[in-house]
Amino acid sequence: MRILLIEDDEFIGESIKNYLELQDNRVDYYSSPLKALEEVYPDHYDIFLLDINMPEMNGYELYEELKNYAKDVPVIFITAYSDINHIEQAFDIGAADYIKKPFELKELELRIKRLVFKNTNEIKITENYKFDLDKLKLFYKNEEVDLTQNEKYFLEMLIKNIGQVVELERLRDYVWDGKDICNNTIRTQVKKLRSKLKENFIKNIRGIGYKIEKFK
Repeated sequence: MRILLIEDDEFIGESIKNYLELQDNRVDYYSSPLKALEEVYPDHYDIFLLDINMPEMNGYELYEELKNYAKDVPVIFITAYSDINHIEQAFDIGAADYIKKPFELKELELRIKRLVFKNTNEIKITENYKFDLDKLKLFYKNEEVDLTQNEKYFLEMLIKNIGQVVELERLRDYVWDGKDICNNTIRTQVKKLRSKLKENFIKNIRGIGYKIEKFK
């Protein structure tokens, strides 16, 4: 999954980032809320992790800005506050969860998974294919298909938007981390991925992007 983390304490921020990336997540970490607002596309994330007490703007104000562009992305507030007023304010503006410092990184991981996957980790693509969104693994008749990391990210993005077209620009940002790659590179990636499949369930929408239809 792709995570946006904003925490002004760089020791805490780097610790969270390093831990979550070891679990095969992609974490964009910023210590500055204002810089994050300048550089990120909020709707490209699966979850926001926001500190509350920051000098440039607090986490509540930051979330109000982010949800203008990504109202359906859940947020977990990370804070040293424990009084009921701060907890109430967090939930009043739409927090999905709230975790108090200090905390175990494993606890944060579990809270994230609960919100993002909601116990629906395996998505059926066809009668024979399924994709585990938690582990980013593709299975054909319960046998794992060997995929590169980019192929995993590509399928993850399509499956999280199953039934909808995922535009080329969104794929560049998610799979290649916004690098300036050409459409031919994407087509080559898809061609290599299709060569590993016994069924072609990746649909090309010419000049726009790709999609996977919902399995009926």
